[in-house]
Amino acid sequence: MRLDQYLKETRIIKRRTIAKQMCDEGFVFVNSKKAKASYEVKIGDEIEIYFKQKKSKYIVEEIPKKGTRKNEAGNYYTMKGEEYYE
Repeated sequence: MRLDQYLKETRIIKRRTIAKQMCDEGFVFVNSKKAKASYEVKIGDEIEIYFKQKKSKYIVEEIPKKGTRKNEAGNYYTMKGEEYYE
């Protein structure tokens, strides 16, 4: 599954267009490397996302199918941590 699609399906980022834009602008890293939206996500990947006021880390546990329900979205990753900054 593409990275932008994974971020949308797991509800880490609400819209795929925003996920793609964040990847294109260099705010998303996979395994400590800048990632393109087209990157194929694999189980065990470590995703780091730089939002406006925080950095979040996630570990991919499972690849979801299209149309994931909201209450199931959190089952596909483990949050490794958040770091807030100004």
